[in-house]
This record gives sequence, C-alpha cells and structure tokens, in this order.
Amino acid sequence: MDSEPSLSGVMPRAILFDFYGTLTSACTRGPAHELAPRLLGCEPAEYFAVLNTSFFPRCRGAYGDALDTMRWVASELGVRVTPARLRAAQAARLMAVRADTHLRPEAVPTLWRLRRAGIRLAVVSDCAWELPEIMRALPVNHLLDAKVFSVQVGCSKPDPRIYLAACARLDVVPEECVFVGDGGSRELTGAQALGIRAIRLAAPDLADHLQFASDDGFAGESAVTLPDAAALALTPQTVGV
Repeated sequence: MDSEPSLSGVMPRAILFDFYGTLTSACTRGPAHELAPRLLGCEPAEYFAVLNTSFFPRCRGAYGDALDTMRWVASELGVRVTPARLRAAQAARLMAVRADTHLRPEAVPTLWRLRRAGIRLAVVSDCAWELPEIMRALPVNHLLDAKVFSVQVGCSKPDPRIYLAACARLDVVPEECVFVGDGGSRELTGAQALGIRAIRLAAPDLADHLQFASDDGFAGESAVTLPDAAALALTPQTVGV
C-alpha cells in the first residue's frame, strides 16, 4: 500500500519587498510636485498626465537618464526651456519625490527583526531615477542586501527578469523567496509565476495610493500591516515531499 506523502515546513531564505506603498506609506503627489511644471512653463495637470501615461517606459529608463527624461517630458508637453530651467525642473522633481516618500514607522524595526532571523532582504521597485538617488539617505538602505531598481535594470514588474535579478544578487532561487507588495504593476501574480510565494500588503492607507496596473487577479495571502506580512512570510508552508 502506498504511504501518505509526508509534510515539511518550508522557511524562506529571502524576502523581496516592493518599495512604494509597502516599505513606505501611501504615496500621493503633494504640493511640492507643482513646482516642476511651473518651471517648465505648463499646467501641473498636463505635466501629471504625461507622467502617468509614460510611467512604465520611464521606470525602465526608456528616455535616458534623469535629465534626458525631463527633456522628453518637456518635448511631450510642447514646451521649450533653457538647459538651466530644465535642470531646475528636474531638481524640483527630485525634491518633490523626496518630500512625498515617508517610510512606514514599522519598516526599520521589521527589517531589523528579519535580518536578525537570518533572512536575506531586497527591495524590488518599479521607479524612475529619483528613488536610487534618495534611497542612500533612508534608514532602510543599510538593512537591504540588494536593491533592484527597474530604471537601472531596464525591465519592470511583472517581467521575470527583475525578480531573477534580485534572486541572483541574494544567491537564492525563486522558490526560496517570498515577495511582499501592495500589488502595483501586477507584481504579486508576476512573482507567483516564477514560483515565489507572494503576500499582498493590504494596509488601510493604500486606498489613496498612486498605483499603476493594479494586481486585481491576485487572490493569495494578505496582511494588513508590514509586521504582520513579515510574520506571515516566516510562517512555514507545508509541502509534500
């Protein structure tokens, strides 16, 4: 008679975190974002519309570096600006992104606890050039073993290459990882397609979060707080062996 399959708890070796809306509270465009379009000589609504429709190519670095990207935005808006004003507009955008980036109060303690548990940590973010610039000054920076920014690797979630880049830098395989994110860019189903266990952060503040390509098809695990998501990630799953 065939025996029943045994069950074994599987603990992750690494956790991959989304950044905006996951390690940070909900992100919206605050008043500081109105300076860049004023410097370009256009209405903020027109400027935001170009940013929204170009999000994914911009976050893959399709238009060049930060200044070249702002030059492309100005071209799309049909405005002509001097090099000095273009640089000022990009500096204003960097200032605005920095002003609107607020780590969740529990982000640092959560990452510390995971590191003490021996878990390898990475951030995997769809972002433009501003995040790599401001990340260096954030207190989570030194707690992360790897930082994978779409604008630097040239691909965005749910492209498998961005997850695999994080796995390679952490020296793990996808099946040894958990991905935690709010669900933008269809990141959760993208992770699952590679065999990465995915957990949605369903924090109440995310109702107002600026998000593109929401992962509406995801029906997996979820948690309301970042510490709860981390605790869930460390809960062994039972698999047949």
